[in-house]
Amino acid sequence: MRRTPEYLLEDAEEVKRLIRENPWATIVASTADGLVASHYPVLLEEHAEGISIVSHVGRPDEVALELGRGEVLVIVQGPHGYISPGWYDPSPAVPTWNHVTAHLYGVPELLSPEENYRVLGELVDHFEQRMPRPRRMEADDDQSTYARRISRGTVGFRLRVTRFDARAKLSQNRPEETRERIIAELEHGEHYANPALAEEMRRVEMRRVSE
Repeated sequence: MRRTPEYLLEDAEEVKRLIRENPWATIVASTADGLVASHYPVLLEEHAEGISIVSHVGRPDEVALELGRGEVLVIVQGPHGYISPGWYDPSPAVPTWNHVTAHLYGVPELLSPEENYRVLGELVDHFEQRMPRPRRMEADDDQSTYARRISRGTVGFRLRVTRFDARAKLSQNRPEETRERIIAELEHGEHYANPALAEEMRRVEMRRVSE
């Protein structure tokens, strides 16, 4: 990504938050057959040292990605959206696209079948916990038997992130009054309302005030 200094996101805790709140990730690998990409949910390992995520791929994606044989890039995309120049002052301007994005790098470690099954269970629990009647992988004997059979079609992995490259491009280069107009349009505008992106901009404003 373009290394515009004011957009750099270097706080590992903010990257963890981005992963936590946006778990649908793109996994990219450079293989003998060229670039290969897959898309899977990831789970942040909250108590791990540094940034560590776990996930799985469906067979035969582990072969296509040559998983475990080299470095992969995992892209986590947070809120993003169109920013109209009509929200700026009357000066000449062009539109842009605000976003929060992290590129995570590391060599995946393949999980054993049992650890993969445990991670799959944690992943299901993570998303089911807000449901009124959560469906667990180990809900009963029939469910457990079915879940274990299905899990054999997946390969789990852990990615201990060795480096990351992240950006929070949120109109930091614009005057305060312009940023406020953009936030107002994203919160309540008729054409490109995007409350999640507005919230990310509010976070930047709060950090700016506290510094």
